[in-house]
Amino acid sequence: MKNEPILQIQDLKVSFQSGKKFLPAVDGISFELREGEILGIVGESGSGKSVTSLAAMGLIPIPPGKIENGEIIFDGKDLKNISEKEWRKIRGNQISMIFQEPMTSLNPLFTIGNQLMEAIRLHTKFSKTEAIARSIELLKLVGIPRAEGILKEYPHQLSGGMRQRVMIAMAMACNPRVLIADEPTTALDVTIQAQILALMKELNQKTNTSIILITHDLGVVAEICERVIVMYAGQVVEQGDVRTILKNPQHPYTKGLLKSVPNLKEKKERLYSIPGTVPTPGSILQGCRFAARCTEVFERCRLDAPDLYNLEKDGHEVRCFLHTLKEGRDEHVGVTS
Repeated sequence: MKNEPILQIQDLKVSFQSGKKFLPAVDGISFELREGEILGIVGESGSGKSVTSLAAMGLIPIPPGKIENGEIIFDGKDLKNISEKEWRKIRGNQISMIFQEPMTSLNPLFTIGNQLMEAIRLHTKFSKTEAIARSIELLKLVGIPRAEGILKEYPHQLSGGMRQRVMIAMAMACNPRVLIADEPTTALDVTIQAQILALMKELNQKTNTSIILITHDLGVVAEICERVIVMYAGQVVEQGDVRTILKNPQHPYTKGLLKSVPNLKEKKERLYSIPGTVPTPGSILQGCRFAARCTEVFERCRLDAPDLYNLEKDGHEVRCFLHTLKEGRDEHVGVTS
């Protein structure tokens, strides 16, 4: 059932030590991933997307990192409290991850076959012969031709798109229930990007694997995701059904992200960009974290921090005062999106 949550993140706060202080990289985010769905998490660099995914994989380096609060519920168990031995049974087996850059994730000293077989034999009781057969099956599953030959090659002998397919094959080796893809198409050209996204959607449909797709590209989200979470400065600022948010974004940050997407139908001398930069963790102690960059800001935004408000439509939530007070809408200057 797609309505059943398989992974729940509740009020998660992850901080990193800087000198004597702990600065929050992720600050109180909550969301759930349902069985068989593709969930997108978007935001600029520094918004906390990758830290969220590392926390869900038990890969936050401690120190300097620290999970200060929250729950990571998978199969009814809070993963925050389990031992590293228990994590090894889950990581790669039930929850897998595809990292951003396949060239740095694959070991240049070992063949593709060695690395695939290691991933398989680590979590199964397969013999070497069975592991080779499974490796060939996985490479064919992700659309790699001459799979038997690829097993004997090294990462540097493959193109970026082929390496990314190998990474997906490794992540799918044990038929995980959850697949986290952290910017899986960033280093690839547009044609290969489209192939990788189509492959992930196909794997989701074939195996019913739930996918969290982390990206800064709303075009990618529109292509394959069902729901989307927009993050800014360690918080969720908007979340809901993809179509609802793309057609009718309610947070000024989401509107800005959508305006930043190039439109082939319009000729512009300059592409739109949101003014300013993402604040450093812990630097904003008062008011809305987006206030300094917001084109719809009004007085209350600088004084108080907004909560996530439910707009009562397909679970659409937004962290913005524009949706709480009529006078708030009256005293600010709106922006056409």
